[in-house]
Amino acid sequence: QVQLEESGGGSVQAGGSLRLSCVASGYTYRSFCMAWFRQGFEKEREGVASIDCFGNTDYADSVKGRFTISKDDAENTLYLQMNILSPEDTAMYYCAAAPTQCYCSGAYYLRPIGYNSWGQGTQVTVSS
Repeated sequence: QVQLEESGGGSVQAGGSLRLSCVASGYTYRSFCMAWFRQGFEKEREGVASIDCFGNTDYADSVKGRFTISKDDAENTLYLQMNILSPEDTAMYYCAAAPTQCYCSGAYYLRPIGYNSWGQGTQVTVSS
């Protein structure tokens, strides 16, 4: 199983930017599918962006053009660059991994069921 640890959350004003990081440890012998999810207060956990071992990416419609997911396989680190943040982006952000999956594209991999390893989350708060 993969252990995941997120960092980079914080408080920012609307229009600002943040960069989240997620370091993977444990089963890191090869690349695999990873994703960012978020969960706002009293809301369901929703997929934000995913990336597979080929570098294919998918994004939720609400973040397209503002957020960019990327990874550094040599450093076992996943990133989420978030620009033009709005109060609606306020949430706990979670890193997720599917260590047995290499190719992952499509709506299924923006759903929590597609992943079996999760980090503890990092809070992002955007003020207006």
